[in-house]
Amino acid sequence: MLNRIQPTEFAQINVAYNRVFRPGRLSVGLVLPLESYAVGAEPTMQGHLEAARRAEDLGFAALWLRDVPFNVPSFGDAGQVFDPFVYLGALATVTDRIALGTSSVILPLRHPAHVAKAAATADVLSSGRLLLGVASGDRPEEYPAMSKGFDDRGARFRDSVEYIRAVGLGYPTHESGQGTLSGDIDLLPKPHGTRLPLLITGGSQQASNWVAQNGDGWITYPRNAAAQGRVIAEYRTRTKAAGQPDKPVMQSLYVDVVADPAAPPRPIHLGFQSGTDFLCNYLREIETLGVNHVALNLRFNQAPIDTTLERLAHVVLPGFS
Repeated sequence: MLNRIQPTEFAQINVAYNRVFRPGRLSVGLVLPLESYAVGAEPTMQGHLEAARRAEDLGFAALWLRDVPFNVPSFGDAGQVFDPFVYLGALATVTDRIALGTSSVILPLRHPAHVAKAAATADVLSSGRLLLGVASGDRPEEYPAMSKGFDDRGARFRDSVEYIRAVGLGYPTHESGQGTLSGDIDLLPKPHGTRLPLLITGGSQQASNWVAQNGDGWITYPRNAAAQGRVIAEYRTRTKAAGQPDKPVMQSLYVDVVADPAAPPRPIHLGFQSGTDFLCNYLREIETLGVNHVALNLRFNQAPIDTTLERLAHVVLPGFS
């Protein structure tokens, strides 16, 4: 029997977090860039700001950026090419309502003071529309390029999370491998809301209990229904055991949406090709399992992106608004 999640309450953190994540409900966002490109190819990034505005106008809940410092050819994906924090600033100026998320900033490759300052800046400039997904990273080739260790990235990830939490307070005192804050300096600006909404991706080289206790939510990957229901229930059990309030869960999903609504599913990388009938049924199923947001990735979509966005907006979004 599948684990069905009963609605509870989430913390109130900032505008984006409060709108995108609702107990017992699923919202739908998009992974940037909004264009298709083949494995090993680089996206053109043409018309990307106009596409972001179109996504907002159509009613999508969030836009998600990735942090890919180097293009590693063996990995086969250059990401959205642009630096995520510069890109967030640009997106904040051309949109008004849609949430702006990172999935995810690679903390062991950045100093947490820079991450905290850039993220808070984006949050303030967008009037509270930032969602900060973070991860430990999975491309070993990037670490020696920055004179960073790959095997000890888990420890640096933990230190970075604690540092980012600390500098959200006024004149903090904090000491870790990332530095010492003696209480006589302050990092500005402060986030727009109560704190930066920090979402942890996967395990990020941490114990499961640490992930449940220290994040404001969890970003995971597609699984079959039984497995997804089980891992979400386990995450929320650990959260409750840590004395934490309930927290949202989101997942990514690659889709190739075809013109025939009734077209059956065919597996693709971390997702499927199908018509909108199957896609809607799938989203309803993961909603019952406790997924609060899905970030659709159209990289492998074969139809024109504008056509697919319209199809999703008119057929899929009404059931998940």
